[in-house]
Parts: sequence; structure tokens; C-alpha cells
Amino acid sequence: MERIDGVHCATGESPAWDAAARAWYWVDIPAKRVWRLDTAGKARSWDLPEMAGCVAPRARGGLIAGMETGMYDVDLFDNGTVATTLLGKPADLGAGMRFNDGRTDRQGRFWSGTMFMDMAAAKDIGQLYRYDGNGLSQPVVSGLLTQNGLSWSPDGKTMYLSDSHPKSRLVWAFDYDTATGIPSNRRVFANLADHVGRPDGAVVDADGCYWICANDAGALLRFTPQGKLDRRIDVPFAKPSMCTFGGPDLRTMIVTSIVSGKPEDAEWGGSVILLNPGVQGLADASCAF
Repeated sequence: MERIDGVHCATGESPAWDAAARAWYWVDIPAKRVWRLDTAGKARSWDLPEMAGCVAPRARGGLIAGMETGMYDVDLFDNGTVATTLLGKPADLGAGMRFNDGRTDRQGRFWSGTMFMDMAAAKDIGQLYRYDGNGLSQPVVSGLLTQNGLSWSPDGKTMYLSDSHPKSRLVWAFDYDTATGIPSNRRVFANLADHVGRPDGAVVDADGCYWICANDAGALLRFTPQGKLDRRIDVPFAKPSMCTFGGPDLRTMIVTSIVSGKPEDAEWGGSVILLNPGVQGLADASCAF
């Protein structure tokens, strides 16, 4: 396990591996910042004009991001400047809301969901959206408190989605039409009330197993495609937020975290780590649209 030097995030989120750039990207949401780590171990950051909940590489270069006021094209320049272009804004993205977790499906469509930022209000007004060649979709899944946990099975035919709010703590699986990008047959895949923590960001490995960050429990949990917990890795911070695979052989996992405010978490909370879980990951498709 390796801690990335010089990096501290209030709310680290959405790590993504860009194979073409041979680099990791992730965001610090309240800091309005995107980070990059290259394979030489050099980290640097750019300041964004507003909060971004998630980013993913684009096939043409640059990033796509779910932000406070919509989905954006984001270009990062060596001189430290940033250019953003609005791609789409949901009609219901009102005051106090923003996009949260996001990821591309196997075909390169970008998915992200909205949330009401004051989690204590417990407003189930979050919705899940798809961005593809037709632009930003209408809401695909509604009634979410804190959207999270997006990932897809190796063949792309199962979509996973979670709600990490303390009142939910559920992970769902959907049948997924890879041709149309439409999920159906929603069912409970895992209930973290039966385990530990809250289901935050997630990723599927090459074996088809679903890794979820158990926020508040300081652990990564791996579930088989049948929804059975078969592995747990404890991490040195209380609030792991999202994990993904990367590196040239896709055997390295990066895990972001959130500052918990607890004295016992002061040393590690907000750090970003790299670890080798002993399994291989899958290459996420870059956003193709």
C-alpha cells in the first residue's frame, strides 16, 4: 500500500485511469480541483470554476465531468489553466444540487447522477443521467438520495448502482442493453445494512466481482456476481470514497478518501492510496461522445 505524497483532499472522488495519457485523474469536490498522477509518481492539480463530482477521460483527449451546473467538457493545460464547455444541463438541477458519482459504460457512454448536497435533509430528488451521441438523456433512474456505485460487468450486460445515504445503503443491479444504453429489471444486489459502512464508489474487476468502498467503515468490500461478500480489505482511513483499477497491467487499485473529522482519522483522512489487491481490473472505456 502506497500513499501518494503531497495530496490531501477534503472529499477525494472519482479516480479514473487514462490509458492513453498513462495517468490517473480524480477530483477534490469542495476544493473545486482536479488532480493528475502520472506513472512517474508526479502529482499536480488544476482549479476548476465550480465543484465537480466526477470525471472520466474522453477519447478525443481531455475529460468529461459532472459538475454543479451540468455536464462539461474539461481541458487541462500545462500552464495551469482550464477550459470548460457545457455539454448538457438537466432541468431539475436546482439550487443546492450537483452531479455526484460517474463512470463510462463499456461502450463509452458517460453516466452520472445528481444529489441534494445537504445529506441531512434526506431529499430523494437525485436522478441518474446518460450522456451519449444524442446528448444528455432524460432521467433514467429517479428517487435517489445520494447516487453512487456505478459500474458494469465485464460483458457490459449488468449495470450496478448504489445509494450511499444512511437511509438507503443499497446496491442495485440492472439488466443493461448494451446497444441502447437502457437499464431494466432493477433488483437489490447488496444491502450494506447486512455488512458494514455505506456503499460509496465502486468498480468491477476482471472476474466480474464488484468492489465497493464501505464509507464510514474503513474498508473495501468485494461481492461476487451472485451478490456474496467474498473479500474485505481494510484501508487506513475511515471514509474511502471510490476505487478503480489502472496502471499498465490494470493490477493497481487507487482509492480516494474523505476527511472524517475524527481525531483517530487525522493522519490518513483525505489521502489517496495505491494498492495491489491481487486481482486484475478492466480498462474503462473513454467517453466516446
